[in-house]
Amino acid sequence: MALVTALVNERPVVIFSKSSCCMCYTIKTLISSFGANPRVYEVDEHPQGKQIEKELRGLGCKPSVPAVFIGEELIGGANEIMSLHLKGQLVPLLLDANAIWL
Repeated sequence: MALVTALVNERPVVIFSKSSCCMCYTIKTLISSFGANPRVYEVDEHPQGKQIEKELRGLGCKPSVPAVFIGEELIGGANEIMSLHLKGQLVPLLLDANAIWL
């Protein structure tokens, strides 16, 4: 888990994605639409992508992408992010992590 842990410490929002994944694109677009500037790692293009995927699965991400971390905490994948958004809870998370400002 050391690699993923180190990578999620870089920014308030970190997204692990695959360049060909339509749900990953949707989640990246949604989070960016609020003004957040997430650090995105395309695991299929990253030199340590296989290790990242292994660590994400070890954290309980199934499928491994998209995996969204906000404030260094694993929030989850597409279902969790969309659920939070529909409940009006995504923006407060982004605000609390200083990923966006009003």
